[in-house]
Amino acid sequence: MADETTPPASPSSATPAPARRGRRPGRGTRRLVRVAWTVFFIGVGIVLAYPLLVTSNFLFLFGKSPSLEELENPKVEQASEVYTADGVLLGRYFRENRSPVPLSQMSPWLTKALIATEDARYREHSGIDPQALLSTVYFTLRGSKRGGSTISQQLAKNLYKIRRGENQGGLSHVPGVGTVVAKTKEWITAVELERRYTKDEILRMYLNTVEYGSNAFGIKVAAKTFFSTTPDSLTAEQAAVLIGVLNNPTAFNPKFHPVAATKRRNVVLQRLGQAGYLKPAEVKAMQAEPIVLEYQVEKHVDGPDTYFRGAISQAANKWCDEHGYDLYRDGLKVYTTIDSRMQEHAEEAVDQRMKSLQQTFDNFWRNQRTNPWVDEDGNEIPNFIETQMKRTESYKTLAIRYKGQPARLDSALNAKRPMKVFTWKKTDHDTTLVMSPLDSLAYYKHFLQAGMMTMDPYTGSIKAWVGGLDYRFFQYDHVRQGKRQAGSTFKPFVYLTALDNGYSPCD
Repeated sequence: MADETTPPASPSSATPAPARRGRRPGRGTRRLVRVAWTVFFIGVGIVLAYPLLVTSNFLFLFGKSPSLEELENPKVEQASEVYTADGVLLGRYFRENRSPVPLSQMSPWLTKALIATEDARYREHSGIDPQALLSTVYFTLRGSKRGGSTISQQLAKNLYKIRRGENQGGLSHVPGVGTVVAKTKEWITAVELERRYTKDEILRMYLNTVEYGSNAFGIKVAAKTFFSTTPDSLTAEQAAVLIGVLNNPTAFNPKFHPVAATKRRNVVLQRLGQAGYLKPAEVKAMQAEPIVLEYQVEKHVDGPDTYFRGAISQAANKWCDEHGYDLYRDGLKVYTTIDSRMQEHAEEAVDQRMKSLQQTFDNFWRNQRTNPWVDEDGNEIPNFIETQMKRTESYKTLAIRYKGQPARLDSALNAKRPMKVFTWKKTDHDTTLVMSPLDSLAYYKHFLQAGMMTMDPYTGSIKAWVGGLDYRFFQYDHVRQGKRQAGSTFKPFVYLTALDNGYSPCD
């Protein structure tokens, strides 16, 4: 008979089943994590190494950055100046007309307007303004344009020409990338400038470096060009005009775009008010006023003794070539033997005497009813102007352009257009007439010419030099280039030699 008692359960069957362990990440997941960490560390490495790659111009991809020497001794083009023996400025030689001045010789309104308009937190940051940078990114993402460059960044850009020539590398032509590289170099250079110079020194360099339009570089030339004054005499309104121009020297030029310049000036005045430098009533009153200019662009042909300066430039350029200087950018001082008072008298004498002689000359030939180009028998030389025209550079240029097309060449020589020409009828010696190239040559062939030079007989020093009537219209220097007989100037040598040999004045 079977036993009905249930056998005892085995220990193994009474123990509950262990819980299942979580799955280990698969190979694909682990590989993805490793790649992510690798990319992260590489990215961090690139970010940390990026400034070094940029400054070292790695593989010539980033372009040249300012060297330590250039940072310690920044150079900008400066006009060379020519002075008389008595210390009067005769003129300048320049490509960029710039003459730096210290901050102490600048109106306080300049720095106030500059900081208020371009970099409100200038005194707080160290070359880069994170708040302005984030603001720029925000507005860019929204599709609007807003600058975020600090004054130090703008100085770096202007002082070292970061976006020009050898300063551009292989990445500069890649859309977007080139801009990022240029901005990075500006940031790095701005920080380096802030480390080496005080805030006031950076302001001085900035105001002396930037372009103000109309070939005016630096505040000294800008003040003279637009307002015929000095930097320390600029008013708040004038300073606002010049600081406003910096945003775009062409578009906001007050001479050629007065409406745009006035709007921009008013923005600067508004910023001055917001910064607390002007009261609201003062801002409103100044904004209501028009811009009053005393505009005069300085040119190489302006000023006294232009012919002498032309002669000096040849000698100075030769000296510069031998000694490693550039007359037009190194800010040299050239001192001459010219006496400013004698030079002024000489120019006045030539001007007055030649004006009188020209009137007599014109009256004579008017009465003769003929032109002054005549042969020995008094007959007008036929085709004289046409023959003389063939010797000119303008004719040679036209002859090449219209080679084998005589009709078109003749048409060009006879085409009339407005021309600014020399005249004795105005004190500034210029007028505008409608004439052809042939007409203008005939016009100028009626003028008498002259040259005058005064020398100290004891030292040989040249005291006055007048090479012609007006350098703007007659570049031929009758003192330096004219090959003329000595004439009566040789008589004293003959007479003195005779007296030394026992002759009397009555012999």
